Amino acid sequence: MSGAPPRSGDRIAYALIGPTACGKSRLAMQLAARLPIEIVSLDSAQVYRGMDIGTAKPSLKDRERVPHHLADIVDPDATYSVGQFRGDALRVIDGIFARNRVPLLVGGTMLYYRALAMGLDDLPAADLAIRAALDAEAAARGWPALHAELTQVDPIAAQRIAPGDAQRIQRALEVWRVTGRPISALQKTGGAPPPFRLATFAIVPQERTALHARIAGRFDAMLEAGLIDEVRSLRQRYRLSSNLPSMRCVGYRQVWGHLEGEYDRTAMRDRAIAATRQLAKRQLTWLRSFTDVELVMEPDANRLAGRIESRMV
Repeated sequence: MSGAPPRSGDRIAYALIGPTACGKSRLAMQLAARLPIEIVSLDSAQVYRGMDIGTAKPSLKDRERVPHHLADIVDPDATYSVGQFRGDALRVIDGIFARNRVPLLVGGTMLYYRALAMGLDDLPAADLAIRAALDAEAAARGWPALHAELTQVDPIAAQRIAPGDAQRIQRALEVWRVTGRPISALQKTGGAPPPFRLATFAIVPQERTALHARIAGRFDAMLEAGLIDEVRSLRQRYRLSSNLPSMRCVGYRQVWGHLEGEYDRTAMRDRAIAATRQLAKRQLTWLRSFTDVELVMEPDANRLAGRIESRMV
């Protein structure tokens, strides 16, 4: 490796973020060939055990070559909050510093990145009664109708949340009904920054059509690799439902509907690709809201490694 470990007293972590299918994981592995890196996942789907194909989880071979953290840490019938992520990430990063290595956070879950970089928001705890009421309303009217309601009370949040994203619609309306304030306003309050410097690089695809083609190609590759069988196996091994966060993940949600007989394989593929494109659009919207992020228009490993190395000397 050509990169020297960080000097004693220097605590700089790096983040590589961007929309889905833009090449973050591949670039991270290329960087790890040059620098003393350990990778920390910034992916809210990769935390789940057994969800490998549909999350594009790094292979076991890659994880043996380069240490990876915060993947495969909970079963898919469990929940994992952004607060848990922040605590786990701070602990893991501290350990990487103690080993005199370089933490590189990699992924596209922008809420995770925001929580780490800016601290947790001052949001109320879950209110089970309100959540049950919202579930009942959604069963009667549909989540798009509740999304329309969210547009009236919190248009900023509604712009970031897809009409079918039940989990986030529910949370936003729950916060509104508990506090009388929009979640977007509370999220701006932020919290304590991390106890280290964070240098962030964001991959921004120059051609949206090329990104869409990669999204379609990657999902077809997931189907070829056995994504449907993966979801079928998970349904047999765990007590899952379509309302669990794991099964709301893009791709898994559509395969679940297919296995339930709601639509055929072709419609499932079309729905999953469309949902992934919407996810990428939301991720890019998040990116535009972040400050102190260095854009990477052409993800070249050697060039980016040089930029990181310049901060390490």
